[in-house]
Amino acid sequence: MAASQFSPSRRSAVARFQVMDIVSDVDAMKAQGIDVISLGAGEPSGGAPAAVNREAARLHNLESPVFNYTPSLGINNLRQAIADHYRRWYDLDICYESVAVTTGSSGAFVASFIAAFDVGDRVGLARPGYPAYRNILRALDVDVVDLPAGVETNFRFNVDHLATFHAEQPLDGLILASPNNPTGTMVNREDMRQLAVWCADNGVRLVSDEIYHGITYGDDRGTSAWEFDRNAIVISSFSKYWGMPGWRLGWMLMPQDLAPAVSGLSGSISLCPPAAGQYAAIQAFSAEAYAESDAEVAEFARTRQLVLDNVHRLGWRNAAPADGAFYYYAQPSKKALACYGNSVAYAAAVLEHAHVALVPGVDFDGVDGSQYVRISFAAGYDNVARAIERLVDFEESMQ
Repeated sequence: MAASQFSPSRRSAVARFQVMDIVSDVDAMKAQGIDVISLGAGEPSGGAPAAVNREAARLHNLESPVFNYTPSLGINNLRQAIADHYRRWYDLDICYESVAVTTGSSGAFVASFIAAFDVGDRVGLARPGYPAYRNILRALDVDVVDLPAGVETNFRFNVDHLATFHAEQPLDGLILASPNNPTGTMVNREDMRQLAVWCADNGVRLVSDEIYHGITYGDDRGTSAWEFDRNAIVISSFSKYWGMPGWRLGWMLMPQDLAPAVSGLSGSISLCPPAAGQYAAIQAFSAEAYAESDAEVAEFARTRQLVLDNVHRLGWRNAAPADGAFYYYAQPSKKALACYGNSVAYAAAVLEHAHVALVPGVDFDGVDGSQYVRISFAAGYDNVARAIERLVDFEESMQ
């Protein structure tokens, strides 16, 4: 047979998301009976709120459940519940027509990036940051501009940094995540106001990733970009605060000028979000579900403190301030990096010998990430406590 004349498109050549590869490795090891503790994927271990699960079970147990296509932007009752959530948490008056329910936040990123940016546009991303932003943008032939936000700036950047970058390399868009993945750092209210106003004044479309709102360790649940600029795109999800990652439900607050484009794109990209999940997810906004999710956040806080109290035993350094989300991003000890050379080899050795899954920082930072690792403490207090002891033992075993 002649060699194929076909090959993948150039724009599909994006870096693999190592977190998902690590998830696969962990599953394979567990299938072999190995007791692996995964601190890799950012998924809460508690599951969906009980009210959501009860409604899903009720729908499933109907005599003849029928889940046909819904409107491409989601059912109106869920869109209204999301709008009411913004009134409850942010004192924002939002009409349900501004809400698009999507297939996870990933669906919102794809639809919003296509709607907002053209081929060759320049979009700024904080580095380190969530790799899917970069990969989706590059697959759409949008130019990605790194905005370094590492240890030198305490893993933050502000409007002065942004203005400096814009003067040198004019931007068409900015993606801002607060709390950030992988660092957990947050943009405070005043910085968010300044960034949103600056973007509006300079014609830079702001995309605000707010999926970790509610998982914070102070009085601030998170500041929404729509408190200052309705031309911003706001993206959120049921995956984190409500503990529903596998339900694949997210949403977007659509600027008025983008609503027709997002509606048209959504109908072609996914037809509609998962129907049964939409009906059940309305219960995520019940008082019971909020209380349950807040209790889960309190447990994250307890586990976070456990990590902070044991960092000295691990020798980890130059950590990002874990203000929110459920991540700890830091450099392994000097001994570990001297022994293994970089965080990729270190994480592989830890998985093989200590049976603890970590994520090397190269997923999040193509420049300095080889010197960092991320752990997710969403795995639960007991699992994290056991993992710390294994990591300490591994550290002590290194020559």
